[in-house]
Amino acid sequence: MYNGILPVFKERGLTSHDVVFKLRKILKMKKIGHTGTLDPEVDGVLPICLGNATRVSDYVMEMGKTYKAEVTLGVSTTTEDQTGDTLEVKGIDKDDVTERDIDQTLEKFLGVIEQIPPMYSSVKVKGKKLYEYARNNEEVERPVRHVLIKNIYRTSNLTFQNNQCHFEIEVSCGKGTYIRTLATDIGKKLGYPAHMSRLTRVSSGGFQIDKSFKLKQIKDMHEHDSLQDKLFPIEYGLKGLQEIEINDEAFKKRILNGQKFNVKDLDQEIESQFVFIDQMSKKALAIYMVHPEKINEIKPKKVFN
Repeated sequence: MYNGILPVFKERGLTSHDVVFKLRKILKMKKIGHTGTLDPEVDGVLPICLGNATRVSDYVMEMGKTYKAEVTLGVSTTTEDQTGDTLEVKGIDKDDVTERDIDQTLEKFLGVIEQIPPMYSSVKVKGKKLYEYARNNEEVERPVRHVLIKNIYRTSNLTFQNNQCHFEIEVSCGKGTYIRTLATDIGKKLGYPAHMSRLTRVSSGGFQIDKSFKLKQIKDMHEHDSLQDKLFPIEYGLKGLQEIEINDEAFKKRILNGQKFNVKDLDQEIESQFVFIDQMSKKALAIYMVHPEKINEIKPKKVFN
């Protein structure tokens, strides 16, 4: 059985669950999980956790993502992307908007912003996913969420066709960001209906698209016993956490036994969550966290033994 993180290139037309299903058949193992859903019409890197690495999938998701998207001004859709029905149309030509207008608007989205998730999404409200309400033509109040836009800029010239304006952007963002909602909000600030007309995820959890593998490549490597060399260790998925190295054998044993400690037992300031690393082997021993009720105490969250 494999243990580690595998950067997969998800092709358009497949769901993230399809990728997991196909990998289970290829690798003949059940313990496989993905690190954040990609819609079927979106391609790009999808880190997959195999075996024991499924225990760190949440931490891979927390490490942020980068997308390349095409924004279309002049038309909005029910799904906020190219797959939906037309909602509103407002013609636009090259005299109506400039590259400077676009760039100045994009700057307004840097930092922590508010987003209202699209109706066609898996966000739950009152125990039901929003897309379930949408399919039944039911109205429901959607929660306002705060998301982090680390970087956003235009990567193409503006093109005008059929009374629409198209341009490409690159966005680095935190967990939970909807790029299609970002596209429609950019349009609103410019005074035009808009939607996201194409999307590719170019990085996720520190994994890059140019170093991810298609399912056929994975199948070939598995059959030639060379796949294990392409896997990243569990520790790679914990890069977003503070690391504290331990070389005292007695202390290591206490960590692996899941014991609690006083903050004073450590000779450094700690973040709310951190990972103990074996100084010799560089292997993760456990993820610890500050006790929610006892600020001078730290307790184990996950122990790797």
